[in-house]
Amino acid sequence: MEQAEQAFRRGKQSYQSKDAAQARREFDTAIDLMLEASESNPEDRQTFEARLDKLVESIHRYDLSGLGAAVDVEQTQYDKAPLEDILQMTFPVDPSLKDKVKDQVAATASQLPLSVNDAVLGYIHYFSGRGHKTVIVGLERAGRYQPLIERILAEEGVPQELIHLAQAESGFSPRAMSHKAAAGMWQFLAWRGREYGLNQSRYTDDRLDPEKATRASAKHLHDLYNKFGDWYLAIAAYNCGPNVVERAVERTGYADFWELRRRGVLPAETTNYVPIILAMTIMAKNAPEYGLDSVVPETPLEYDTVAITSPTHLALVADSTDTPLPELVDLNPALLQGVAPEGYMLHVPKGTGAALEASLQLVPAERRASWRMHKVASGETLASIGKQFRATPSSIAAVNGLTSAGPATGDRLVIPAAYHQERASAAPSAKHHTVKRVVRKQRRIAPVTHTASNRVPRSTSTD
Repeated sequence: MEQAEQAFRRGKQSYQSKDAAQARREFDTAIDLMLEASESNPEDRQTFEARLDKLVESIHRYDLSGLGAAVDVEQTQYDKAPLEDILQMTFPVDPSLKDKVKDQVAATASQLPLSVNDAVLGYIHYFSGRGHKTVIVGLERAGRYQPLIERILAEEGVPQELIHLAQAESGFSPRAMSHKAAAGMWQFLAWRGREYGLNQSRYTDDRLDPEKATRASAKHLHDLYNKFGDWYLAIAAYNCGPNVVERAVERTGYADFWELRRRGVLPAETTNYVPIILAMTIMAKNAPEYGLDSVVPETPLEYDTVAITSPTHLALVADSTDTPLPELVDLNPALLQGVAPEGYMLHVPKGTGAALEASLQLVPAERRASWRMHKVASGETLASIGKQFRATPSSIAAVNGLTSAGPATGDRLVIPAAYHQERASAAPSAKHHTVKRVVRKQRRIAPVTHTASNRVPRSTSTD
């Protein structure tokens, strides 16, 4: 694995030096090393395959950014949740589960009360079988945001188990979008989001910001608990709205979720929503019993935050930090376009914030939405650089104060040219070669799960 990491780092260096061919070779070497390690260490195969998945995803970002395929940062991409289909459904109960789950719950510490009944058991049965992949992918992706979510839930006095609302709502995808236009990891409708400070503009949607949306969700759940005095009713109200739950309580005289469910006075999806949350909670707290103890969570996101003082294109940020555009998009899901507006708190890879701030000082504030920056590679001239960016050599020389000597290798030049989307190459991408190689070798090793290709979900919650 260390050899694979070294090859990956060499590939990054080649990419930053604009040597695409060498970058491809190093990236392919890294993948080959990981595949060989997986074959020769069958007892640790899951560990190797989890690392392989992360390696493939990292290489894919570089591939999209400049090794054969383009990324359209002007087109917001949304994810679809798998729970939209099952919220309307019920599932059979495995009789053998009942006593086992009751014993598990009796021995489980939880801030959220845990109930065991046929509705909960039906979803445990589903998530243990056909829906097992849904749970696994959600728990893998949870690693990116779990420290953030746990901290905010604690600060707002909300049970830690309610992290599973985000798992059910979106599979921890910040850009999840339901058919009802609920958006983000916590699936806020626009009007409800605005009640909790989640605003939308032409350039940004705060509902897609993991930290802002988690804070809003925790506050909303706390308000719902204060209103109903019961966490199950609060969860139900999060799904269908507090007015719906309040009317159901008034009509029946019962402030009890299970009684309201039995009487059929709540929307069908809400009657299943609470059992889904409980099923996921019970399974996560008893991971070995459900084949979840081998799940390898993704690495928690770490980043620097830079205050943007004038509209700034992500391409300029990518140039200044040597970061692939897809990685910047991934760190800033609330950005709807390729330009970060004035006042936006931009996330960049850990350790690159200071370099970005210094680089931006070299570009006039009114030009940061269009101008670029370029690190001069060996053998490059002003003419070749100008051709790449559709700028004249004289204009590049003028803004950088260059003499007739020309640029030196390693110099960073400000490029006075409008941003343009690179055309995708017709040649197969590094990702194509990587996946092809993985598929070929999968005949001899256990299947490799590509979390990068299983974009997880959004739910139908109306908040």
